[in-house]
Amino acid sequence: MNEKMELETSKKIYRKRKVIVEPVFGQIKNTGFRGFSVRGYKKTSGEFSLVCTVHNIKKIMRAISKRVVGSKSGELVSMPA
Repeated sequence: MNEKMELETSKKIYRKRKVIVEPVFGQIKNTGFRGFSVRGYKKTSGEFSLVCTVHNIKKIMRAISKRVVGSKSGELVSMPA
């Protein structure tokens, strides 16, 4: 694995991952989700989907409260700066 991670292509991929994916898992963990309450693939998939949905709704609500986005004709749109 060390040899693989020394390749420039691997470094590029990992740099993207640190920016795109990892912060979301950290944010979810910091809101209190530390483990699954159920057993089995289907149930844990459902629980994680629910956790991700709540995370996304919180992000949308934060954007609305900061007036980054707003509603126009029932759709979310960017607000002018």
